[in-house]
Amino acid sequence: MMKIVSFTLCPFVQRITALLEAKGLPYEVEYIALNNKPQWFLDISPNGQVPVLITENGTPLFESDAIAEYLEEAYPALQPGLSPEQKALNRAWSALGSKQYLVQCGAQSSKDADTLIERNAKLATAFAKAEKALGAHPYFNSDTLGMVDIAWLPVLHRAHIIEQKTGYDFLDGFPRVKAWQATLLADDLAQRSVSAEFMARFSDFYLSGKTLLGRCQKHLPQGQCSARTLRESSDCCA
Repeated sequence: MMKIVSFTLCPFVQRITALLEAKGLPYEVEYIALNNKPQWFLDISPNGQVPVLITENGTPLFESDAIAEYLEEAYPALQPGLSPEQKALNRAWSALGSKQYLVQCGAQSSKDADTLIERNAKLATAFAKAEKALGAHPYFNSDTLGMVDIAWLPVLHRAHIIEQKTGYDFLDGFPRVKAWQATLLADDLAQRSVSAEFMARFSDFYLSGKTLLGRCQKHLPQGQCSARTLRESSDCCA
């Protein structure tokens, strides 16, 4: 059985576990503490980062892009029969999605309104590109789940959590991306691709008193956090 070496909140890990879940592939997860990485992990992860996938042959693979490509090639494809050009385009759009993981992490952990709005603007640049590319299909230019959807799932999942908990909508102004988000969250793939402790850890880290979103969740009426209310409520949320 394959094994994923993971950190609970890592969106790069969720991309891989979501792909494993979507393909129905059995796997197990071993969690490590990133502030106290065990030597065995450092021995198999040249960059010292998660995820690491240990294949059924015992080979450790690192870097989520490489792991995702391996899983798509080694096991039945999510979208068989794609042309080389479409596969290349999908890899490019997947890379654009994964580049937003750390941008979003930074936005969620912002300590003041100006920082949150500035970081959200960087995310919005990527969402605007996706908005333009999305068409009439429920998934990314397809009627079935594909690799691009999997790559963007962690971003869209976390955006949904923030909106649910605080009312702050990272996807405001992007109706096609919102519809895409709804499609991806319509089943339980997002929930199946994270640990049972994920929501509690997410709230502790991103919605604590140390973050603007956490303070606004506490002080503002439920669902009333927005760019406008953040500015107007600086006394309680700054």
